[in-house]
Amino acid sequence: MELNKYIDHTLLKSTAEPVDIERLCEEAIEYNFYAVCVNGCYVKLANSLLKNSNVKIASVVGFPLGAMSTESKTSEAENAVNDGADEIDMVINLGKLKAKEYTYIENEIRKIKEILGDKILKVIIEASELKNEEKIIACELAEKAGADFVKTSTGFASGGAKIEDVKLMNSAISDRMKIKASGGIRDQETAKNYIELGVSRIGTSSGISIVKIK
Repeated sequence: MELNKYIDHTLLKSTAEPVDIERLCEEAIEYNFYAVCVNGCYVKLANSLLKNSNVKIASVVGFPLGAMSTESKTSEAENAVNDGADEIDMVINLGKLKAKEYTYIENEIRKIKEILGDKILKVIIEASELKNEEKIIACELAEKAGADFVKTSTGFASGGAKIEDVKLMNSAISDRMKIKASGGIRDQETAKNYIELGVSRIGTSSGISIVKIK
């Protein structure tokens, strides 16, 4: 199992400085991680640092609350793609989901996917804030709207990835869709447990600790 190829090496803290992003990208190249995941303001920098490598660039949209307008999210996605992002991790509007405004959720995801085209869209459902029924509906809406992944968490809410959530999400999607687990995954054993459940990507700031041979 090549653990490094499952890792989105992530730095989304509000206090991250350019020098921190430079270090993140250097580490991603050294350990051959699948991608880095950075805030939108650092996509251009990451692109300049990674252009001669195989490391992909993921950025976030509507992060971490998901509560801004669809127009704000689409603009954010356009800017990230223009700056060199290969993938987008977007946060759904949790309040609209809880209010059963499902058409709103689906249309928002679809609009962002249309901007991305063949680029990868991961939809963050923030599982810790949802009832099981809501988690299932969120996954179904993401697939219906054309997203490529559903993702457990931002890592900024009340909880992160959970085994039971991944199992539930897996039951709600077809084989076309993939799952990204993130939030609180800090060691090799935990990462392997998620991968064995069928997770295709791990979002973590602890990628080096996870891949180092014990």
